[in-house]
Amino acid sequence: MGQPSITIAAIVLASLCGQPLLAAECKQANAVYADRDGAYELRFSPINSPAAAASNQFKLNVLKTALVLDGYVMPSEDPVRSIGMVMFHCPDGDATGADLEACTIWQGMVYGMNARGEMDNLQPEAGNAADKVVLPGIGPAIRASSVWGEGKASLAPWDVLDFKECAK
Repeated sequence: MGQPSITIAAIVLASLCGQPLLAAECKQANAVYADRDGAYELRFSPINSPAAAASNQFKLNVLKTALVLDGYVMPSEDPVRSIGMVMFHCPDGDATGADLEACTIWQGMVYGMNARGEMDNLQPEAGNAADKVVLPGIGPAIRASSVWGEGKASLAPWDVLDFKECAK
């Protein structure tokens, strides 16, 4: 009877070696997320500036196209919230409020969700990555934007993106 327990132990050990990295083992600045339809990838990257107004920056890649949208998360006050923006083809350097408004695809609250389904403000880039990122209304905003249409985005993302991997 000793043989079956060795086999079970070997199977358990082999399955543990192939386990994906958990979100909690990754910093938010390195986290990568995917939508449920496999059409979008949300890829955070370090800001590398203690003076930056943003707490996070990311790229929202529209997979199977060449479209890459820029995103930032900034803390707000009273009440404290994580406010996000997704932009496309914004001008470099000094930009007016009208310039930024014209290139902003989506703006709203950004939430991090843990494995128990509890939502909170998205952690700053040095914090542990969320299991899921919630961008309320991102899908309808993309459908109504300049990135929607033939040869561009043709599938609107779901508001919840799941942790996919940790980019180092």
